[in-house]
Amino acid sequence: METWDALTARRNVRAFSPEPISPADLDRILEAGRRSPSSQNWQPWDFVVVTDRAQLQELSHVFAGAYHVADAAAAIAIVGPVADNPYRRAQFDLGQAAMCMELAAADLGIGSSHAGVADMAVARRVLGLPDDRDWVILLSLGYPADRPLAPVRNPKRRPFDEVVHRRRW
Repeated sequence: METWDALTARRNVRAFSPEPISPADLDRILEAGRRSPSSQNWQPWDFVVVTDRAQLQELSHVFAGAYHVADAAAAIAIVGPVADNPYRRAQFDLGQAAMCMELAAADLGIGSSHAGVADMAVARRVLGLPDDRDWVILLSLGYPADRPLAPVRNPKRRPFDEVVHRRRW
């Protein structure tokens, strides 16, 4: 896809077909995260890829909104450090890595959705996280069960002129 098509086709997908994602496509998605922007090139992230069905089902219990992880073809845990600064730059960097991976997935026709983690004890146990890691964003990945990704012409978004302010509010 062209970049604009990937941007306009990407949507949160929470129902996946049973088709697996190839290792090469997973690596391409992970490479997009690795190359994402980072404050002062800090790169505070590590990525844990999960494709095992039992492990995906366990991960889906880290937060009520993470139910879609159970039926995904894969999940990527974007893991960050315990320590951060008052500007929350690690949190921002992890979000950028997530978005880069979601766009790379869309480019490949792979759907995605993100979820937070409320139960770090479960995430720590399932993912084997070290003690010096404490932030996790989960991305579920898979081919959409309902319809393929395609640019959305009329997204359910606030109107452009309501969102964009020029020079002042």
